[in-house]
Amino acid sequence: MRDVIIIGAGGGGPIVAKELAAQGLDVLMLEAGARNKTPETNWKHFENDANNPLSGYLRFGPSDRSKPSWYREVTQPAMISNLSGVGGTTQHYFGNSPRAMPGVFKGYQGDDAQDYDRDFEFPFSYEELTPYYEWVEATLPVQTAAMGTSEQVFFNGCENIGMSVQVTKDTFQDGYRAQQNAVLQPSGNAGRTTNKSDLTYPLAKGCTFCGHCTQGCYEPLNAPRNLKARRSTDNSYVPMALTADLWAVQGKAVTLVADAYVTQIHTQQINGKTTATGVSWRDVNTGEIMTENAKVVVMAGGCIENPRLWLNSGLPNSHDWVGRGLTDHAFDFVCGIFPFNTDSSKGVGSSARADFPGKGCIEPSSLGPAGLASNLMMSDSGIRGMYDNGRGVFGEWDGPSGRLIGNEFKNFMSDVNKTMGMLIITDDDVEANNRVEPSSLMSDEHGAVPKMTIHKRTRSQRTLDNREFLANKAASILRAAGASEVLRIDIVPLLLHLQSSMRMGDDPQNSVINANGEAHEVAGLFVADNSALSNALGGPNPTLTTQALATRTSEKIMVQYFSGTPWVNSNEPMSSIDDAITQAVLARGL
Repeated sequence: MRDVIIIGAGGGGPIVAKELAAQGLDVLMLEAGARNKTPETNWKHFENDANNPLSGYLRFGPSDRSKPSWYREVTQPAMISNLSGVGGTTQHYFGNSPRAMPGVFKGYQGDDAQDYDRDFEFPFSYEELTPYYEWVEATLPVQTAAMGTSEQVFFNGCENIGMSVQVTKDTFQDGYRAQQNAVLQPSGNAGRTTNKSDLTYPLAKGCTFCGHCTQGCYEPLNAPRNLKARRSTDNSYVPMALTADLWAVQGKAVTLVADAYVTQIHTQQINGKTTATGVSWRDVNTGEIMTENAKVVVMAGGCIENPRLWLNSGLPNSHDWVGRGLTDHAFDFVCGIFPFNTDSSKGVGSSARADFPGKGCIEPSSLGPAGLASNLMMSDSGIRGMYDNGRGVFGEWDGPSGRLIGNEFKNFMSDVNKTMGMLIITDDDVEANNRVEPSSLMSDEHGAVPKMTIHKRTRSQRTLDNREFLANKAASILRAAGASEVLRIDIVPLLLHLQSSMRMGDDPQNSVINANGEAHEVAGLFVADNSALSNALGGPNPTLTTQALATRTSEKIMVQYFSGTPWVNSNEPMSSIDDAITQAVLARGL
């Protein structure tokens, strides 16, 4: 019997694995997708080869790309940005690591308190989570993003519309700032040359400004895995977890099994309480079914797979909140054409931000040609200037919203380094009818596939107002930065920042897990990924908060089930780029 079994090796699972392994527990981590041990030889900077949702190497599907991707039933056109494999969706995230806005936590007393979703707040204070933020920020590490031309253009626009610089990690008022991100600062030749032979480790360290974050980070070439620039969990927490016996005093190395799709969580009635006792999983390559028991089971399979697995396992759902309350930040995309160079395709994907408490955020988005073209084509407003489906809204941008075609599209794409795209990220209200549930029509070898109910999706008026406010604000920033033309796409549902489908809360009638991360109705079963988040965080990118929450949940597991003591407030965190970790990674050939 294991001490702990963790389902999923994406943005949250490896945090729990590393923390509990460092405390000496026997941890098994199961991942449905592949573990890529040699990304330098298997990954490329070709956008379609990486990001094609059906056949790309970064897709939600088996490692054998001759096999189809795993299916999800979606009830309206949408783009689901969700990956399998060790590292999960962090394999192509930009590393953006802002903290949540304090207004989404219990006990917040700010003048803008009512601007947030007060019905669905975190069941503890912002101050209580702060030490766990600091722990993760030191572990990854999180640093101030390296700046380039596009960031300076963005800052100029913000300043020109009268915004103030934000100088702390805590967001209490409108402001712009450099991104806090999990990307190592460039040093040596990094950022100084495009000569590949000069961009290998140790001649170059940290971010090389290649501009290909969404294709998976494997630079600098020849760097040990824990020193790859972008701190996706496959480059940070997973190497730490797999070497915990070498660097932690009481540590025990995590056992990681990839290509292991969990199909069942097993329970027993113990002391009158439904209690998790283990899991069964299917070997994706051979079809063999295996079962193992544990004292604690942690679900970290994501906002879509966690509800599917729970419901397919027949676990209790008395209040019908498993899978409900899905938030997705109601994205939009506003872009500008400039009469001068912005270098928008170079560097980290997003190194600057503007925050508007109670409404959301704006982030300039550095994309390659394919990513930019894709965003310009995905509109709910139809073709710009031709038909608008009744949605072609006007505002601070030029003409109606909508997707670009023909000469207008060619003109925009003629020089991507004279453009700037801005991602709109709203504080999206938790709505019970936005949900993930098993399909009644389709099953695969892993059970009923998940259905995402987003047709005629419920959006609160506050969410809709947030989106319009931020789109107009983004257009104003672009104009003030010098854009000669500004366009709004009115983007289709982009299911990128999925959150809250297994939400944490005090009330079992509208939440699945309690303030410790443990299921209200199943003892010994915890949730530790984006699905555990109580709400949309006020708009900021969710990964850092998920990882801080997973660290806190790890402590709760240790104290409650293994007679441990809290460590975050009493010890110094070990950085994933510490020399001891590097030596452990090299010794183990990771």
